[in-house]
Amino acid sequence: MNRTLLLLLVALAAPVSAMAATAAGDPEAWHVRVPDQPAAVLVKNATIWTSGPQGRLEHADLLVEKGKIVKVGTGLSAPKGAVVVDAEGKHVTPGIIDEHSHSCVVGDVNEGTHNVSAEVRIQDVINSETTNIYRQLAGGVTCANELHGSANAIGGQNCVVKMRYGENPEALKLAGAKPGIKFALGENPKQSNWGDRYTQRYPQTREGVEQLIRERFQAARDYKKEREEFAKTHKGLPPRRDLQLDALVEILDGKRLVHSHAYRADEMLMLLSVADDFGFRIGSFQHVLEGYKIADEIAKRGTGASTFSDWWAYKFEVYDAIPYNGSIMWDRGVNVTFNSDSDELARRLNLEAAKAVKYGGVPEAEALKFVTLNAAKQLDIADRVGSLEAGKDADFAIWSGSPLSVYSVCEQTWVDGRKYFDRAEDLAARSSVAAERDSLIAAVKASKKSDKKGKSEAAPVAAPQGAAAFKPPKYQTSDGQGCMGKGDER
Repeated sequence: MNRTLLLLLVALAAPVSAMAATAAGDPEAWHVRVPDQPAAVLVKNATIWTSGPQGRLEHADLLVEKGKIVKVGTGLSAPKGAVVVDAEGKHVTPGIIDEHSHSCVVGDVNEGTHNVSAEVRIQDVINSETTNIYRQLAGGVTCANELHGSANAIGGQNCVVKMRYGENPEALKLAGAKPGIKFALGENPKQSNWGDRYTQRYPQTREGVEQLIRERFQAARDYKKEREEFAKTHKGLPPRRDLQLDALVEILDGKRLVHSHAYRADEMLMLLSVADDFGFRIGSFQHVLEGYKIADEIAKRGTGASTFSDWWAYKFEVYDAIPYNGSIMWDRGVNVTFNSDSDELARRLNLEAAKAVKYGGVPEAEALKFVTLNAAKQLDIADRVGSLEAGKDADFAIWSGSPLSVYSVCEQTWVDGRKYFDRAEDLAARSSVAAERDSLIAAVKASKKSDKKGKSEAAPVAAPQGAAAFKPPKYQTSDGQGCMGKGDER
């Protein structure tokens, strides 16, 4: 059988098992054309949710040039040759930012064999081929914080990505994003739910988790002092390089943000105390389902809270969660976000934001910030993304109606002034995709019959012409979710 045809059939035939699809990646991503970046784009006549000082504007325009926002206002004129999008009756928002994601990671997100894994880096295993990127673009998501899992009290380094579907792993990374690292408190790092796997690893208790973190920071402080003294004196041998301690020194120096998995109020207070003692700030608590109990303490430190809107009761330490958690923390001055921690939920984060309105009466414009500007602030990238303001990256989504309505759909998603998702083009391309699949299957069947008759292999058959330049993925895949495996812990 012709090998080219066979490979194409494997790529296109459905159904494909979740395991096989995950291992192979998404072949479509290998040859998707990266969208052009028009010199200028003008989106006209829309309701624009800026998530910035201008608030929500009616019958307004958004002007983009060379991938950057130039102006947001009314009555704007399009430069010569600009792409003009008439968004009458539509709503425009900043691109959604998922502050807790594992969607673009190859393989497991946990290095669970050690209690500290600060030296490992998610940036080294970014998966640019996953169909999750395209699907999340279809939900208005333009940026995500790819995190290590929660198997360790001190986990691995994070990576902030943009959803530039069709690019390589390096091009997905948001250049200049402040480095971060994953910490974890509670049941996961002390291995309460691990069954018989690695259950002899230290720590086994909550107090052990605290002392492990304190010991490592003391070691990092000593390591930093030794290196500084050697740099001054150059006496003796230089201190042995330690990649694990290098990452912790960056935390002490304010160069790396801590994003800590945490549920219980007492444990969060513990880590805040550790941070106070060693002179660094926790960038965000992740999940933080008892944050409403200590909202003032979180706000006082300038720590963010990236929570679930209404997930709880899936294990013992989340039993005190309430749906008003986000709104209470917001009301007390905490920078709050709603995240997904899920390949699927990430496609509907706009509706997660709407729950802040339902549970606690957060104003609509402020609720949208739970998945836009507030997330950018927690990641320290608000100078680039998170709101529609002059000078920022042109990351935005166009919705059929209010982004907080269950009846609205995302019609277009733009990243860096490039249209990466268009719902109308997606729907139009599906017939061409189906025709291409049928043609390839027929070609393989014909080749197989030819082989049986002892004839030479059939020549490769060209794919049908006329399909849209930017096509949706051809099959469903899954990156999996697991308690301590591919997905995070919940």
